[in-house]
Amino acid sequence: MPIHFASSPRASVGVEMELGLIDPTSRELVKGAHELLIAMGREHPNGSHPKAKPELLQSVVEIITGVCQTIGEARADLTSTLTELTEYTDRAGLLLMCSGTHPFTDPMVQEVTPNDRYHRLIDDMQWPARQMQIFGIHVHVGVRSAEKAIAMVNGMSAYIPHFLALSASSPFWMGHDTGLASTRSKVFEGLPTAGPPWQLDGWAEFERFMDTLITARTIASIREVWWDIRPHPGFGTIELRICDGLPTLREVAAMAALSQCLVQRFDMLIDRGYRIPYPVPWVVRENKWRAARHGVDAAIIVDNEGDTVPLRDALSELVEELTPIARRLDCAAELQDVLAIVERGPSYLRQREVVAAGGTLVDVVDSLVEELRLDGPRPRSADIATSPGNQPA
Repeated sequence: MPIHFASSPRASVGVEMELGLIDPTSRELVKGAHELLIAMGREHPNGSHPKAKPELLQSVVEIITGVCQTIGEARADLTSTLTELTEYTDRAGLLLMCSGTHPFTDPMVQEVTPNDRYHRLIDDMQWPARQMQIFGIHVHVGVRSAEKAIAMVNGMSAYIPHFLALSASSPFWMGHDTGLASTRSKVFEGLPTAGPPWQLDGWAEFERFMDTLITARTIASIREVWWDIRPHPGFGTIELRICDGLPTLREVAAMAALSQCLVQRFDMLIDRGYRIPYPVPWVVRENKWRAARHGVDAAIIVDNEGDTVPLRDALSELVEELTPIARRLDCAAELQDVLAIVERGPSYLRQREVVAAGGTLVDVVDSLVEELRLDGPRPRSADIATSPGNQPA
């Protein structure tokens, strides 16, 4: 089955951000997306908002950008839609947060969005699909050809631990500290077509693979292949889906800058006749686990012999290597924010700081709401207000 790849002329960027709706009294996730999106869509000709979308659960709203040429443009686009969404949530008496998981809401009590595709997913996959109370950041980067897209997906698999560790924001699940930096990544792997991408030799092999999956009724369409990194034929992009939800737009922009710079570097190397190297599958899976477990404190495997380097060092070297490209793409400041995340600590560390200071998981939710509102992490020295009544029910 031929699959058309809608080639992009350059490394353009699109970003998708999943946000949770929060009850201000209980701090639980709460339904309301369906009604909010209907209200937001009334001002648009076709009755739906072009940049605010539903997700599987009614406690989630996804905001998306258009096709952007720079990271600054993408951030401004997200900011505009987030500001509009916040006006509607304020009227509805709801709060917003973004992290890989909600610290204590039970996914089994969440209501599914009234959509045939979502209900079919639940019916087909049952318990794993019902656990999908998770939030992610997806970054699309334009690619000029289908063959380049496959080569880049293979090459980007070496950087799964970098993106996952930087974005890790899901240490808590159903009221417990899991000991992981990213619980979301392990929950998501419960779906049969999620996880690291299969390494393929070219676009023709990708087409054959998709044809096999559809013929076998494993999937109904390519949209149901939820790899950590995947080609998106309709958009002419590769889509990085590995990141946990990020509490601040500044962090989202840093992940988008890292994505755009890596794709641009790969594009240049391919044009010069280089073959993009990529790690063997066992290294990809082991490095992803290490990042999910230990975050930025992981040591990642760098060769088939098992040699390792600290991920913090690898991130510093990567930013240095990509900085000249970032300057040409006008995202040098956003790329440098990768180092700021490492220095301050990703969200999973900040959430644990709240608890270590005597706070509850309700306080963790409050900190996430505040970080989104202020677009910045709370200072390490911030006092955590606690009270006996702040424990989740």
